[in-house]
Amino acid sequence: MSAMKRSTKIVATLGPASSDPAVLERMILAGVDVVRLNFSHGTAADHLKRAELVRETCRKIDRTVGIMADLQGPKIRVGKFKDGKVALNKGDKFILDADCETGDATRVGLDYKELPRDVRPGDVLLLDDGKIVLDVASVKGNEIHTVTRHGGTLSNNKGINRQGGGLTAPALTPKDIDDIRTAAQMKADYLAVSFPKSGADMYMAKELMRAAGGDSLLIAKIERAEAIPALEDIMNACDGIMVARGDLAVEVGDASVPALQKRMIRTARELNKLTITATQMMESMISSPVPTRAEVSDVANAVLDGTDAVMLSAESASGQYPVETIEAMSRICVEAEKSHPVTLDREFLDRVFKRVDQSIAMAALFTAYHLNVKAIAALTESGSTALWMSRLNCGVPIYALTSQTNTRYRTTLFRDTYPLMVKYVGHDREELLEEAEAVLVRSGVVAEGDLIVLTIGEPIGKAGGTNTMKIVRVGDHKRRAP
Repeated sequence: MSAMKRSTKIVATLGPASSDPAVLERMILAGVDVVRLNFSHGTAADHLKRAELVRETCRKIDRTVGIMADLQGPKIRVGKFKDGKVALNKGDKFILDADCETGDATRVGLDYKELPRDVRPGDVLLLDDGKIVLDVASVKGNEIHTVTRHGGTLSNNKGINRQGGGLTAPALTPKDIDDIRTAAQMKADYLAVSFPKSGADMYMAKELMRAAGGDSLLIAKIERAEAIPALEDIMNACDGIMVARGDLAVEVGDASVPALQKRMIRTARELNKLTITATQMMESMISSPVPTRAEVSDVANAVLDGTDAVMLSAESASGQYPVETIEAMSRICVEAEKSHPVTLDREFLDRVFKRVDQSIAMAALFTAYHLNVKAIAALTESGSTALWMSRLNCGVPIYALTSQTNTRYRTTLFRDTYPLMVKYVGHDREELLEEAEAVLVRSGVVAEGDLIVLTIGEPIGKAGGTNTMKIVRVGDHKRRAP
């Protein structure tokens, strides 16, 4: 049960390096909590096959791993070049031409045909995550005439950002709308939406997901400059956010990102939302078996910021060391968590609880912290009681005990929270509590004599009904005569 010792969750992107069943199994055993399927690459059939492989592997090795479908979104990109790439030098004139079919050394086409309407002379365009910088000299019809400020090699389909943000592509493209149906079909636990600018973008994704028969939790990827002032609006419309540091850094400047990361994670926790910190966390491990010291610090800092999860992209999708990267990341998280301060009393002072179930969740945390309890067991239908508990660090692990398969998988992303299945579906509270205790003992989480705090709702089996907290010493609960 060693993976249970780590509070921070690990999200790993699947790709060519991690599609072999044996490698995937080793990755999950190394500590993956959620796999990410990146819909920017591959076909719907590929993703459905990968999702099935993940579920089969989980059944085989008895692990619970969530699945996140990540939409491509309106990535504003250049088209393709005749030779696959061109070299741009400082001072070269270069045209971004919406009507161009195949690019050459003087011009390239655009995936996003509206771009000439969105830019003005004097704008600065950043290509390939800022590696190439073009100054806009003029806009003539469908052509954007630019002068190269920082050159380099520009290859097919590289992304375009404008310094300061402000490009207006809608958050959901026709491809995304199709991909939402695929995500619903595979019963994805999470749906990540790329480039949302407002809460409305997230509501639309949620409606489309429900219409397709899915019930994924929604993650907003914060990667546009416009998303920053709209942060609370976006958070109120979704279940969590991804601090997507790549595109965000290009738009707002890389120096602004660390403070923004801290602010976003703090705001999300206050609003009872989930957080994933992503992009280049262990980048050097794509081709190296050990991380850089800077990467170790970056992952540890995200843990100390209170992130729910840290994410791997190319490191696990196409890197040479996917298993080693996960092992290294897990080790860093565990070490950082040892020094994470428990400031529960202080955090309680400025919180207001208006709901019974939320109040019970907070009472359980407070009690566990002050009574030296071994585990908190939230008997939960929807997972929301476990989510609220996981927003504050009380130093005691939270076990989400549920009879609902989809709830068990969606709690895989909650910090400090470990899903366990209870099979009891009757209405007798004492029998349910007995089973909960037995599941915790069987899992090696608690032993005879340990104190546990249980939260439960009555009537039993009704979502959102947690209204009871019980403090139990394991083994005191004598079985009643049949």
